Amino acid sequence: MQALVYDGELKVVSDYPAPKAAHDEVVIDVSLVGVCRTDIEITRGYMDFRGVVGHEFVGVVASAGSPAGEKWLGRRVVGEINCVCGKCEMCLAGLKSHCSNRTVLGIQGRDGCAAERVVLPAANLHAVPDTLRDETAVFVEPLAAAFQVVQQVRPSRKDRCVVIGDGRLAQLTAQVLMCRGLRPLVVGINESKLRRLERLGTGCLLAADARPRHDAHLVVEASGSTDGLKMAMEFVRPRGTIVLKSTLAEGAPVNLSPIVVNEVCIQGSRCGPFAEAIGALARRDVDTEGMITAEFPLAKGVEALAASQAPDALKVLIRL
Repeated sequence: MQALVYDGELKVVSDYPAPKAAHDEVVIDVSLVGVCRTDIEITRGYMDFRGVVGHEFVGVVASAGSPAGEKWLGRRVVGEINCVCGKCEMCLAGLKSHCSNRTVLGIQGRDGCAAERVVLPAANLHAVPDTLRDETAVFVEPLAAAFQVVQQVRPSRKDRCVVIGDGRLAQLTAQVLMCRGLRPLVVGINESKLRRLERLGTGCLLAADARPRHDAHLVVEASGSTDGLKMAMEFVRPRGTIVLKSTLAEGAPVNLSPIVVNEVCIQGSRCGPFAEAIGALARRDVDTEGMITAEFPLAKGVEALAASQAPDALKVLIRL
């Protein structure tokens, strides 16, 4: 089958082995894939991953490895990316996304979805409502990650919130905070991206014009840069919280002494609730219109990842 593969070099191959479903799994015919910053980091050595990249998708279930999975046949689905054992200490404690034996779609030990077909456990699937187009449903995985912020921190409506970054995850996180009755200030570097958020009702500010005053209860760092983390530390108030939504894999040094002096809480944040994300998209509580900036066929997957790094890019898609 055709697949976008990283094996030390990113390339599209036409003869990648087609996946087969194990007993608890299904095979999905992939329709649409979203490019994520993590995919870019994979090509830079993140997680030392080798195989098919990609973890954001919409597709239709084509076959099942057991009768239990047959109820999904022919259904349009999205899928959670953590494939877990259900038996380890973390799973039994209700922390399945941190399963000690997990594989992660297109990130750790499991081929991703930028291919004609992908395999996932049936337990990972979520049905896509008929009212959601594929181009909207492909945002479920990153939107669920944005909802994880308010699941972990649960800010008050009176809290001053700042989002650092103006990319796809920052855009979704800002809207999630608005769903909770907050009006976050979004600090970014791209005027066109900030204008989109302004139209949705957020406060926006160019990073060059920012004058942080250590008065924010919650700062979400979604820029993926050490400069963004440094700015987050300047915005957060003493005993406030910084949520890290992006993987800072650059390795650049950051002076963390203000975290100690100001007793700031640093909260890592990964995957989130798919059902809540699907519901928000179905109710149109979150607006993804205008976020798709380019679309490529799978045969041009390498170009798709390159295009996703353009300054004005928000969400780049790969269509199969």
